[in-house]
Amino acid sequence: MALLAPDEAWRRIARRLRPLPEETAGRPAAAGRVLARDLAATVDVPAEDVSAMDGYAVSGDVQAGERRPVAGTVAAGDPPGFELVPPAVVRIMTGAPVPRGADRVIPVEATDGGREDAVFHAGTPPGEHVRRRGEILERGDPLLPAGSRLTPGALALLATHGYASLPVHRAPSVAVLTTGDEVVPPEAVPAPGQLRDSNTEFLLAAGATLGLRFESLGIAPDRAAALRPLVERGLRSDVLLLCGGVSMGEFDLVEGVLADLGCEAVFDAVAVQPGKPLVFAAHPGGLVFGLPGNPASVMVSFWLFVRPALRRLMGIEDSWWGSAVAGTLAAPLPAAGSRDRFLPAALEPREGRLLVTPFPPKGSHDLAAYAQGTGLVRVRAGAGAAEVGAECEVLVLVA
Repeated sequence: MALLAPDEAWRRIARRLRPLPEETAGRPAAAGRVLARDLAATVDVPAEDVSAMDGYAVSGDVQAGERRPVAGTVAAGDPPGFELVPPAVVRIMTGAPVPRGADRVIPVEATDGGREDAVFHAGTPPGEHVRRRGEILERGDPLLPAGSRLTPGALALLATHGYASLPVHRAPSVAVLTTGDEVVPPEAVPAPGQLRDSNTEFLLAAGATLGLRFESLGIAPDRAAALRPLVERGLRSDVLLLCGGVSMGEFDLVEGVLADLGCEAVFDAVAVQPGKPLVFAAHPGGLVFGLPGNPASVMVSFWLFVRPALRRLMGIEDSWWGSAVAGTLAAPLPAAGSRDRFLPAALEPREGRLLVTPFPPKGSHDLAAYAQGTGLVRVRAGAGAAEVGAECEVLVLVA
C-alpha cells in the first residue's frame, strides 16, 4: 500500500468511527463518560424565591435611619409560606424562602443587626437580593445535551436534578497483544538477545488515562500458529492493539494473520517519524491497530491515532492533530526530512505562554527521551531547524 500523509490516514480511520451504543451508568461511575441523550431539568432552580443574602426581608421602600419591628426569622431549609405583614420585617438567611409580601432583601451589613427591632442604614430597590423561582432553570428546560462530557461540574448539576443513572455511550473494550520471540515480561530477567516488554505497560497506563481498562493478552511468539488464536481472541474486543510484527521482515506476521481472519486492511504505512509502519484494519466487530514494535513508535502512534479514535468511540469529538496548541520553543528544534517528525517535549506554562523544550531522541528505540515528554511537538515534513523563541505546534499529552 502507499505511504499515507497523516491527514489522509486519519480520514480513513475516522470514516470507521461512530460513538458506541447507549448503556446506563450510575452517576458516580459515569465520570468522564459522554451523554448519549439530551437530559432535561426535573425541578425549577431555584425551587422558590429565595434570599441571596443574610439580612432582612422587607416590603416597600426603607429609608436610612428607619426602625422596623422584626416579626421572626426564616432560615435555609425552612418551608415556604411565612407571611410578612408590613411594617414588620423578617430576618432571613441566604437560601431561605422569601416570605409572602416581601419584595426585597436588605443585607445585614446595611442594618444594626437587631433581633426585635432593626435599624436600617440604607434601603435597596425592589427585587434586590432575591433569587426568583426558576430564574436559572425551569422544570423541563434543556439541562445537558447529548454529547456532553460528564465532568465533575456536570455530575454536580445532574445530582441537583435527582439523576441517579445516566444514558451514556458504552466505553470501548480494548485488547492489547505484544508480539516477538525476543520480548519477555517486565518481571523476567532477559536472556542475551531478549528485552523486557514496555509497550504493554505503556498502553495499559495510557488506556487508564482515558478511563478505560485495556485487557492484556500477553506476548505472542513469532509463529502464525501461536499468533492466530490470540489475535482471534483480541478481535472479540471493539479495538485490538497489536505491538510489533507489522514491518516487512520474514517474521512480521500480523498482516497475514489479520487477512486470514477476515480483516480488511485499510492502510499499512503513514508518513510520520517515528511510527511509519502503522497498520489499520477493520472487521464487522471492530477495529485493529497494528503498532510498530519500537517503544517510541508505539507511543507516537497511540497519541496521534489510537487515542483520538478511542475518544471518538466514547462519543468525544477529537481528531489526530485537532487538539494541538501553539507553543514557544525554549530549546532548539531539529529539522525534519520527508516525513512529519514528532518529538517528545516538556511543557511549562509561564506568563500566559506555553514553553516547549524538545528532547531530540536518538531513534525510535529511545524510550528514555519519550518517557520524559508531557507534549509531542511537530516538525512538518521538509521544515528546517527552529531556534529558541520560535513558535511551534504541540499536542498536550498530560493535563
